[in-house]
Amino acid sequence: MATKKSNKQLWIMLALIAVIIAAILLLPSCGSRGGKAEADTESTTLVKAGDKAPDFTVEMFDGTKTSLAELKGKVVLLNFWATWCPPCRQELTRVQKDIIDRFAGRNFVFLPISRGEKREDVAAFREKTGYTFPMGLDPSQAIYDRYASNYIPRNFLIGADGKVVLATVGYDAEEFDEMIKTIEKILE
Repeated sequence: MATKKSNKQLWIMLALIAVIIAAILLLPSCGSRGGKAEADTESTTLVKAGDKAPDFTVEMFDGTKTSLAELKGKVVLLNFWATWCPPCRQELTRVQKDIIDRFAGRNFVFLPISRGEKREDVAAFREKTGYTFPMGLDPSQAIYDRYASNYIPRNFLIGADGKVVLATVGYDAEEFDEMIKTIEKILE
């Protein structure tokens, strides 16, 4: 009798492990530095430095709409992220102080867009984190799909002329610091 119970528990544990592995493999990719993600970065980036940034109109969390065309003449940091993505959350912890506050009053806009999530998920995330800065919603990934085919977080630094100056994938503190220096340089 004890052996039957042990076998049943073993099968349940194996089934749970299989479900967890399947869930990990089926989740949309959240980028981190290194490995396959880095090797795929080039092929999954549809808009590269030097390209004209594709125009879009995004519904903001507060219900207003913003288009990239309206922001022409400003430097824009377009950021694609998701609430479930650990590197995205890590990157967002730096945004208020290192991006928004630092470049306040300058010809600069930080435009984070939640990739593939419902308003309710973003609302719960904002409530939990206390973030109050503007955020765009892209529940169908229509905007994201113009810029990339996989991996987040993604940043596209767009110059005042509407061309992409820098495109990054994943979160790396040193790379983020370099991006800040690049923003500073193009705002001069």
